[in-house]
Amino acid sequence: MATSQNSQTSLRGVVGTSELDELLAEREKLNLKLHGIIDAATDPWGIKVTAVEIKHVEIPESMQRAIAKQAEAERMKRAKIILAEGEYLAATKLKAAGEILKADPITLRYLETLAEAAKEKNTTILFPVEMLGILKKLQKIE
Repeated sequence: MATSQNSQTSLRGVVGTSELDELLAEREKLNLKLHGIIDAATDPWGIKVTAVEIKHVEIPESMQRAIAKQAEAERMKRAKIILAEGEYLAATKLKAAGEILKADPITLRYLETLAEAAKEKNTTILFPVEMLGILKKLQKIE
């Protein structure tokens, strides 16, 4: 009876001080920690603990909601980081393209005109030969 109570108390202590994701991902580590605690407590009684395994942990509904909120916040955080990295990459590419276009303002104006003309359907666009070099440079930025 004392061994059972000690085991239950130790289990609550170990699980209570662990994060849920740690409990799921590092179950073997927690099993070893729990084994050491229980074995140390029962050794003076002449009882040798040979194996401990966490199999099923019930989580109250209120804690499940809190865990779900935490997971949602973590997903939102990761999404914002990915979005910020994408914005940074786009800004870097735009800056590099701006540096190329800055060298020739006529080309920049021509590209603006092309962008406007491209909005119309059935439009044929002719490129001057000089544009090919700049378009190749812009293509390398991608």
